[in-house]
Amino acid sequence: MEKMMNDKALVRQLAACETMGSATVICSDKTGTLTSNRMTVVKACICGNAMEVNDPLSTSELPQVVVETLLESIFNNTSGDVVINQDGEQDIIGTPTEAALLEFALSLGGNYKQKRQEAKILKVEPFRSAKKRMSVILELPGRRYHAHCKGASEIVLAACDKFIDGSGSIVPLDRKTSNKFNDIIEIFSSEALRTLCLAYRVLEDGSSHEEIPLQGYTFIGIVGIKDPVRPGVRQSVASCRSAGIAVKMVTGDNINTAKAIARECGILTDDGLAIEGAEFREKSPKELLELIPKMQVLARSSPLDKNTLVKHLRTTFNEVVAVTGDGTNDAPALREADIGLAMGIAGTEVAKESADVIILDDNFSTIVTVAKWGRSVYINIQKFVQFQLTVNIVALLVNFSSACFTGDAPLTAVQLLWVNMIMDTLGALALATEPPNDNLMEKAPVGRTGKFITNVMWRNILGQSLYQFTVLWYLQSQGRFVFGLEGSEADTVLNTIIFNTFVFCQVFNEVSSREMEEINVLKGLAENSIFVGVLTGTVIFQFILVQFLGDFANTTPLTQLQWLICVLFGFLGMPIAAAIKLISVEPHAEDDRYGTL
Repeated sequence: MEKMMNDKALVRQLAACETMGSATVICSDKTGTLTSNRMTVVKACICGNAMEVNDPLSTSELPQVVVETLLESIFNNTSGDVVINQDGEQDIIGTPTEAALLEFALSLGGNYKQKRQEAKILKVEPFRSAKKRMSVILELPGRRYHAHCKGASEIVLAACDKFIDGSGSIVPLDRKTSNKFNDIIEIFSSEALRTLCLAYRVLEDGSSHEEIPLQGYTFIGIVGIKDPVRPGVRQSVASCRSAGIAVKMVTGDNINTAKAIARECGILTDDGLAIEGAEFREKSPKELLELIPKMQVLARSSPLDKNTLVKHLRTTFNEVVAVTGDGTNDAPALREADIGLAMGIAGTEVAKESADVIILDDNFSTIVTVAKWGRSVYINIQKFVQFQLTVNIVALLVNFSSACFTGDAPLTAVQLLWVNMIMDTLGALALATEPPNDNLMEKAPVGRTGKFITNVMWRNILGQSLYQFTVLWYLQSQGRFVFGLEGSEADTVLNTIIFNTFVFCQVFNEVSSREMEEINVLKGLAENSIFVGVLTGTVIFQFILVQFLGDFANTTPLTQLQWLICVLFGFLGMPIAAAIKLISVEPHAEDDRYGTL
């Protein structure tokens, strides 16, 4: 967990580490996770004309009345703030979207403090996912009242029946002009820009105390906000795909913006589908069976849509689902998922409390790192179980067969206790500390129905057990002749040789267990100091146990030749293990995710 913390992942539920290694689907937010969350207004459509914001000539030609209305809207209808820092410079506080709008207004020459003092905010309707817009009612000098609205471009535009033309006059918004604005929205969205529409409405005296109006607004303009994709996200998505993990983008943005970002990230492919939340909600259960496997982008979605998608993936399609979330409304989806991933920077406390893992840097690449660690934990446990079962099987066979045929067990209780320490405590410490490698993300996930003890493990266990049992039984039956043992101490010496050989078989088998399928088990061994330390400590204590603790362990000192043969028999287990790995077996039954539906 400490190492994962260093990789910007705070684990709140320990079991989530292993579960993440079995994840088959990741449902990811867009803003701040796939993108850098550093937003800037780069394009705008004001007075019916699209323009580049960084072009001073375009913005300087705007009528003064339009600029004043735009500043009034941005500076008052906001959850952000502009403050003066200790250096006397302006600092913008608020969400990245609000900060981008405030920075745009300041670039137009706006005075935030002055505009806020000129107007009195009477009523505020904060942004909500259901309505996808934010509104305020202002009282202006001369007992004038304005309602300002901003939000999802197509929704706010649909609420407008007038717009401000190039001369600053308010004229009716006809179908042709409305279609023009919708085309601009699509153009901005296709360039991966998040679009927001700003509008206002003049209220009659006395109507300011009523509900904020939903229709009858005057269109002010559209802004296109650039939020660049995080570096490395495309490679991380490709890594997920090669690892058999499907990535689905779930966002509240316009579908064209979502599709452009998804293509840039490598999430949306040629055969993938992108739909809006409204369409998703209207689908029947039968239609969802065909839609969800192909769906890669869910745009204009609500938290309920995300929760519904996660529930269908887990129950209907039997997927192991990881889902990201940052808002309070994301809490149900985070709890519904097998692994809830909350954002550490943008996430609310409610989201963090509902999550299993907190992504401290809000980066999708960190999510892939968590998956890699999860697979490492899962496979390390498999390695340990493979090693443990081999030791158990051999020890049981040797003592049982020897007791049946000779009436005496070669391994005593103290010796078995030491073997048990090698098997449990030291073996777990050595194999469980193996760090993750890139090869882990080249294999298919285990999924919900995968077997823990795979055919590969059984192949290694049975092959290694057969070799070790053959060696130990050969020593038991032919050891006296091979080593020329005679006299009263012959049985003690032979049992010590058997015990010593058995231990060194486990030492070298522990090295072979570092990889269940790869031949090269020495790669990265020197970098794992704990593994090397455990092996070194085991060998040293084994030498002390045999040579100096005979009365305690029922052993007798061995000659150099006897030690060499014991080590040689143990070492031969490594090429035997490598040869066994050449035997091709099916890792586990392939999980046909959708074929049984």
